[in-house]
Amino acid sequence: MKVALAQLNYAIGDFEENPAKIISQIERAKKDGADLVVFSELSVTGYYPHDLLEKKEFIEKAENAVERIAGHCNAIAAIIGAPRINEGEKGKQLFNSAFFLNEGKVQYVQNKTLLPTYDIFDEYRHFEPNKKFDIVEYKGKKIAITICEDLWDELPTANEFGKDKLYQVSPLEELSKLNPDFVVNLSASPFSYNQEGWRKNVLINKAKRYQLPIFYVNQIGAQTELVFDGGSVFIDSRGDIVKEMRYFNEDYLVVDMNDIGSQQLQPKTETIEKIHDALVLGIRDYFQKMGFKKATLGLSGGIDSAVTVALAVKAVGAENVRVLLLPSKYSSDHSIEDARKLAENLNIQYDILNIQSAVDEFEKALSPIFKETTSDVTEENIQARARGIYLMAISNKFGHILLNTTNKSECAVGYGTLYGDMNGGIAVLGDVYKMDVFGLAHFINREREIIPENSITKPPSAELRPDQKDTDSLPEYKDLDKMLFSYIEMNMSPKEIIALGFEENVVRKVIRLVNINEYKRFQAAPILRISSKAFGFGRKMPLVARY
Repeated sequence: MKVALAQLNYAIGDFEENPAKIISQIERAKKDGADLVVFSELSVTGYYPHDLLEKKEFIEKAENAVERIAGHCNAIAAIIGAPRINEGEKGKQLFNSAFFLNEGKVQYVQNKTLLPTYDIFDEYRHFEPNKKFDIVEYKGKKIAITICEDLWDELPTANEFGKDKLYQVSPLEELSKLNPDFVVNLSASPFSYNQEGWRKNVLINKAKRYQLPIFYVNQIGAQTELVFDGGSVFIDSRGDIVKEMRYFNEDYLVVDMNDIGSQQLQPKTETIEKIHDALVLGIRDYFQKMGFKKATLGLSGGIDSAVTVALAVKAVGAENVRVLLLPSKYSSDHSIEDARKLAENLNIQYDILNIQSAVDEFEKALSPIFKETTSDVTEENIQARARGIYLMAISNKFGHILLNTTNKSECAVGYGTLYGDMNGGIAVLGDVYKMDVFGLAHFINREREIIPENSITKPPSAELRPDQKDTDSLPEYKDLDKMLFSYIEMNMSPKEIIALGFEENVVRKVIRLVNINEYKRFQAAPILRISSKAFGFGRKMPLVARY
């Protein structure tokens, strides 16, 4: 049997383009002599539609799309993903389903069994879990169809209570009793730099345990926060990855099970390159799928804005990026020059607008109210908010989307000004710790100097008061990032973090900053997710709590 894998980029709710892309690949697979072509989870609707699934018209359009696609499945079969109405008297209204299409119609439907409700996933909000297991017989082969999480039943959940298995049933264990010849898995598995190895290990271990080949089809593309990296694979019954598809790109592959041929794997890449590619894809898809073309941001001469603008140019093109240099009396000459040099290196339009006169007017207007008080963070924040006004004016006047440049380390401890430097339509670096921002800068400069070396080597500073440095109020970033990763991604307690060798008073200060700044993050721009625990959908904490 020849099986085609179609790794595509879908737009949520696009019931014209999504089916068209699927049909195009079905026709391509026909020409290649494939017997079966497989697509990813919820390929018809895009993953994840959230509460659009509660709209009757949305589901009707999905059903019509499935029928339209089925009409092209003659002389070939296809497996696609879409929601399906639950006809039972009890339970949720829908199933998350895989449709087996052949002879112009739906021949079989397999519903998803394991519905993730952790991190960014909330599938049990909309879907009823499957309780019936069967296989598809096609051209003399028995096919076990699974959907994403259905193969992740042994994933342990680490927390302070110990490690517990998340699920009570193994779909593949049940399906294996029916003696299938191979497994198909339709997936929508988002990229996470610190969990990327888990996914392959899950698939490899399943193939080995049940001695079954696995066709795994993931989607690529970004849906606001979520970035899907592709990397679809065919794994043989010994657990060896035989074919591996591209990452962060659409791809197509035909596997002849009677003649597998030589091993085809993707080149090994470092983590920082994967993060770079994920962020570029995230920016590009956010703009394309929202119908935006042009981006703007404030270029300070620092490393965060430098990395952000370099990623934006890579994503949408230099001709679509315009920046403002917004110095105040505290901005150093080298910061202005570094920002100017970067803009020229990238060949982007830039303007220099000194904000000091605007800041002086704000302070003058407030002086009757602020009399007999000393200057503090209030005056610093006026500068950040003045910059925000200029940037939002460019955004409004010319239709440029403002990119937020705050990194995860700053976001975690509240080192940002609401309605100032926290403005933006999308937060590019909001899930990237500061030390990884440095790594991205070096990667961007790997062939030639794009980001001025001084922007990378100088001590980080907000430049809102004389001789200010981030370390005036924060630990060194190499230590801060380790503490934050332990607390946020690893969910470690203060006691456990202190045991790693950090001073108790520093740990407790950092954790307190994380906890009390939840209200800021609640108002922040959506964050491109590249880790296993990003702020936003994936980390839900109370704004008001005394813990």
